[in-house]
Amino acid sequence: MRIGIAGLRRGQSFLRVFEERSDCEVSALCDTDEDVLNEVGNVWKSADRYDTFDSLLDADVDVLVVSTPGPLHADQAIAALDSGKHVLSEVPAAWSLESCHALVEAVERTDVVYSLAENMCYFHYLVDWKSRIRAGEIGQVTYAEAEYIHDCSARMHDGNWRKEMPPIYYCTHSLGPVLEILDDRCTQAIGLSTGSRTHPELGVHDMEVALFQTERGVPVKILCGFAICRDPAFHWQVFYGTEGVIENGRPPDDSAKMFRKGNRSMREIEADVSDPGLKSAATGGHGTSEMLLVDDYLKAVRGEGPNRIDVYKGLEMSAPGICAHESALKGGIPVEVPDFRAGQRSDYH
Repeated sequence: MRIGIAGLRRGQSFLRVFEERSDCEVSALCDTDEDVLNEVGNVWKSADRYDTFDSLLDADVDVLVVSTPGPLHADQAIAALDSGKHVLSEVPAAWSLESCHALVEAVERTDVVYSLAENMCYFHYLVDWKSRIRAGEIGQVTYAEAEYIHDCSARMHDGNWRKEMPPIYYCTHSLGPVLEILDDRCTQAIGLSTGSRTHPELGVHDMEVALFQTERGVPVKILCGFAICRDPAFHWQVFYGTEGVIENGRPPDDSAKMFRKGNRSMREIEADVSDPGLKSAATGGHGTSEMLLVDDYLKAVRGEGPNRIDVYKGLEMSAPGICAHESALKGGIPVEVPDFRAGQRSDYH
């Protein structure tokens, strides 16, 4: 299968994963930065080079990986779908609710496979938690939280696109696994912002917090911050249930832990990012997650398996952040999260 990759900073992770597969060939590379394009192209010499996304659409590829800056994802995915190419898109799926609806329409009118590359759904410990929680080890989930804290202020000073990003737009790493574990979607969003205090020269919100109500009645709190004064970066999650709790640790030394009804205290549990049974697997920078994600995606393209994070799930992970930011701008009033599964509700859950 011939692969094209747009955006060669983040895209190099996927490039390495695809190139280590015997059934794939990365045959097209695209970046608008000539230096980056040449640097990567000089390593992967067999791939054709394209300096605009529009020119990449004419490349002879089966799959197009969209790993460009976030504001471009939806429009570029739509263009690729309309050109007949399968799409694997980086997160978030879209930058506005209008783009969300346009992306659904593009997927529904074309006969190709779109998937959102939310790699945290493939973090080994979250896959393990999904099995534990669905097996009832903590009873019925009543509440969940997740955080993604990562100081990107240095990149923002260098002009990185995150400088223009409301932090909660990048909620998919936190919200995505929560929704997948719960098999649920958000129906309402409430958001609040710290404003721009830590780096006022950037004019970007330090952090945003969102409180979501899910269709099944579970409150979910998500915190995202990318212009803050804290290191190292981390992801953190906790699930409360009627018969226990499972919680990740925060760096540097806190461990993951679990409590079950009848226990006297919390007990430590493993929380590996990589699948320990796949130590020799190719990695894209986040353990074995990208390798597993790509494997699932290619099976879906070939019709050999389900599309695990299709456009509907991808937007259910992305759109709540857009709604939460709208709420924050309005002083925290609740904002309804659209249901993108019109006509598909009988297939949900």
